Amino acid sequence: MSRPNPVQELADRLSQVLPPGLAAARDELKDNFRAVLQAQLGEMNLVSQEQFAVQKELLLRLRKRISELEQRLAALEEGEDRSS
Repeated sequence: MSRPNPVQELADRLSQVLPPGLAAARDELKDNFRAVLQAQLGEMNLVSQEQFAVQKELLLRLRKRISELEQRLAALEEGEDRSS
């Protein structure tokens, strides 16, 4: 099942709270709401949930690798200190 588009959902909600006198213009206003929301969100430096998850996983792997390298370096430095 696909996830609903949050921008579309928000545009739908905004159009539902319009006063009864604007009911005839509801579809047009909903399209306008969606266009404005997409334009404003497009100007922000946002990433998708999927992109965030990928970056998070990459960061976790890098942290683990750095920790391993730090341990190896500490072991090498300790070996040098003993030989001096």
